[in-house]
Parts: sequence; C-alpha cells; structure tokens
Amino acid sequence: MNFTISKRARTLSMALVVLGALATVAGVIGDHSDHHQRTWSALLVNGFFFLGIGLGALFFYALQNATETAWSVLVKRVYEGIMAWIPVGAIVMIVVLAAGSLHLHHIYHWMDASLYDKASPNYDEIMAGKKAFLNQPFFWIRSLVYLGTFVLFARWFRKKSLEMDGLTGESLVRTHLLTYRRGALFLVFFAVFSSTLAWDWLMSIDAHWFSTLYGWYVFSGMWVSAMVTGVVMVLYLKRKGYLPQVSNSHIHDMGKWVFAISFLWTYLYFSQFMLIWYSNIPEEVTYFQQRINDHPWLTWTTFAINFALPMVLLMSRDAKRNPRFLIGVGAAIFIGHWLDVNMMVMPGAAGHDFHHGIGLLDAGMFTLFLGLFITVVFNALAKAPLTPVNHPFLEESVHHQI
Repeated sequence: MNFTISKRARTLSMALVVLGALATVAGVIGDHSDHHQRTWSALLVNGFFFLGIGLGALFFYALQNATETAWSVLVKRVYEGIMAWIPVGAIVMIVVLAAGSLHLHHIYHWMDASLYDKASPNYDEIMAGKKAFLNQPFFWIRSLVYLGTFVLFARWFRKKSLEMDGLTGESLVRTHLLTYRRGALFLVFFAVFSSTLAWDWLMSIDAHWFSTLYGWYVFSGMWVSAMVTGVVMVLYLKRKGYLPQVSNSHIHDMGKWVFAISFLWTYLYFSQFMLIWYSNIPEEVTYFQQRINDHPWLTWTTFAINFALPMVLLMSRDAKRNPRFLIGVGAAIFIGHWLDVNMMVMPGAAGHDFHHGIGLLDAGMFTLFLGLFITVVFNALAKAPLTPVNHPFLEESVHHQI
C-alpha cells in the first residue's frame, strides 16, 4: 500500500514551517549579538540535530542489512524516508561551516589565523599544538568526505531497496547479498566518522577542551533520536491505516531499542562526567562548570528527560506496546535530545548571549526545521510502497512474534 499525504498532514507541516519561520525572523531581529552569533548557533543546533536523526536512521538501516535482521523488514521503508533528510541536513551544515570559514560568525574560534601566529597578541600555544588537525583545509576535506559518504550510501541503499521490489530468484538474492556487504562496509566508515564529525563540528567549539568519550556520546544521542522518530512515525502510519502487517511485536522491538539506547546514552553521559569530575583537572572541568553553573536547569532537565523518563516509563512490556504511551514518551525524549544538542553547542558557541537559555529564536527555528523535516520525510514515504514487495525476509517479518 502506498502512502498518501493527507490534506491535514500537509496543513500541519506547512503550519509548522510558517509559524517557525515567523518566530525565527522575530528572533533574528532581536538578536543583537556580535555577527549574529546567537542565530548561527541556533542554526548549528538544529542543523546538526536533524541531520543526526537522518544519520542515526542510516546507521540502523545499515546495521539491519549487515546482520540480516528479519523483523525490521516491514518498517525499513520508514527509515528510508527518514534518511531522505540527509542531503538537506548536509546543505545546512555546509552553510554553517562555510559561514565560519568566511568569518560571518565565530562559533569555531580555532578558525582565527592569529591564534597560530607567534607574533600576534592572540597567539594560543594550546591551539598551535592542535594545528595539524584543526586547520581549515583538512577540516573541509574531512567534512566533505563525511557528508559525501553519507549521501551516497543513503541514496544507494534506497535505490537497491526499490530495485528489489521488481526482482525474484537469483537476482533478488544477489542484490540482497550486495546490500548485506555494503551495510557492513558502511558500518566501518560510520565507526570512524561518527566520532570524528563530533570532534570537528561540536567538540571543537570548546577547542581547549576534549573528551575521549565525546564521539560515542554524540553517536548515542543521534541513534536514540532516530529510533524515537522511527517508532513515532510507524505508530502514526498505523493509526492512519497503513502498515497493517506491523504487529505489537514489531512495535515492542522498536520500543526496546529506544529503551536500550537511552541507557547507552546515559552510561556515556555519566561516564564522561564522572571521569572528568573525579580527576578534577582544571582544563577539563571548565566544560561542565560552565554548563552546570550557568545553565543548571538545561543540564539537569536534559539528563532527567533522557534517562529517568525512559527508565521509569518504558520498563514494562505493556508500555512498549502501548501506542499512545510510546508517542508521548517518544515526543518527550525527542525534545530531550534536542536540548542535549543545545547543551553541547550553545554555552561555547553563543556564550553570554545564551545566558537567558532557550528563547523564541531557538523554539522558532526548531519548529521550522521540524516542519521541513516532516515534509521531506512524508514526500519520500509517498514515492514507494510502504512495505517491500519481494524482500527475502518479508514472510519472516510478517510472522514475527515475541
């Protein structure tokens, strides 16, 4: 059955875009920070957050191919739809990074050439020691390789998925085995890129600080955000009469992924914090001091939503099978991880201009991106049958029971 975007859904997504755009414009007008630093920081937050959802979906999709998992076949087209956002997210990230290179904002302080000039009063010995990695030519090579790899793999997986709908016999098996091998290959790339892109695009905002767990921490946030988006999207489609073969067992499995990865995120969040707090090295603790002292509500609210909420509310089997419950908890976790990206970016990128915390600009830009994201994903879902026609594991997925 093909998905048809209802008039109500189109109206809702357009309303989000319009309301978000109006709030964003109002926020930009009220942004009196130097070089509109606050605006660029908000664009980075939302650009990275929604791109991260697409990348998390791409990772999970490749993981299912590489492990030849059967139960997820019935929902794979939903993840393909979420992956459709990756090219859009890549463009947003390129705009933000290019603006930094052109000195239209100063989110990335290390891009200031005077930091590396010993004759300059701005000379920074620590940054000079990192110049081999944090220099613009190498930074841009890495960034373009990341984004190019993600876009190419996402497009290739989608193309082969649609091709398999028209194949049978040996041709179908060959294509399936090819996607299996490419899924494993992508996981190798992503194992490296998921950490290095976090270092480049987020950790280098606070360029004097570093954490060896940071890449894994960012990756876990992207992954759980994608899983939450996937389960909410599946439940929405079922409510509209689509995906009739998706059972409570499939929903239960998706709920278990949300529950499990929430604990992975919590483990990495706590491990990073605990090790830095325990060692109490001045150049390391400044990162958390800035966030806890200046933005305590954001720090602890983010942790409470993303840890306590899934732990308490998604523990039971029944909770993972209750659509209304899952949508409510999923929406809260979705917002919680958006707040997490704000916590990673804003204190270092916007500094004093973020002293009032989340405001109209942030909420407006989030709403704008959410509306655009829904539009792109729905359009992708409408272009192909929601259920793969000839996948080798389709029957096994249909009869999946736990």
